Amino acid sequence: MRNLILAIAFALTLVTGSVDAQEKKTPKADVGPGRIAWFDITTTNMAQSREFYGKLFDWKFTALQGTDLAVEIVSSGTPIGTLRRAEGKISPFNGVVYVQVTDIQASCNKAKDLGGTVVPGFPFDLSDGGGAIGLVADPAGHPIGMYSKTPLAPKAPSPAK
Repeated sequence: MRNLILAIAFALTLVTGSVDAQEKKTPKADVGPGRIAWFDITTTNMAQSREFYGKLFDWKFTALQGTDLAVEIVSSGTPIGTLRRAEGKISPFNGVVYVQVTDIQASCNKAKDLGGTVVPGFPFDLSDGGGAIGLVADPAGHPIGMYSKTPLAPKAPSPAK
């Protein structure tokens, strides 16, 4: 289970970094702390998933410049998530919901205090400067993402020896 979560986190880090670098530099919606801010759906068949979700929810899809691995999901003119191509078989852990938080580092620390695990490599700032994301596993092992409109605080320089 732990290896699966680590593999997913690594894949998300790679995909998120390359896709975020290509995204438009528009500010993300401010939905308020504790509310769903963004989500990812993973698929092995992009065309089939676009048709399914488009007809089911009337979602539209916008190509992300520079990649064919993901498209942005748009609902009523508002970007709400991404549909991403999976590399391999879909598991119950593909697809992540991101809940907005005020302070990403404090929220990751709180998750640890409550028995969760911060996935290695998280949290990190989004490449477009639009905030930061964290990924944690709850005590039962289920991943949940967190998003803050505020980037991580700069780290203090290490004292010289």
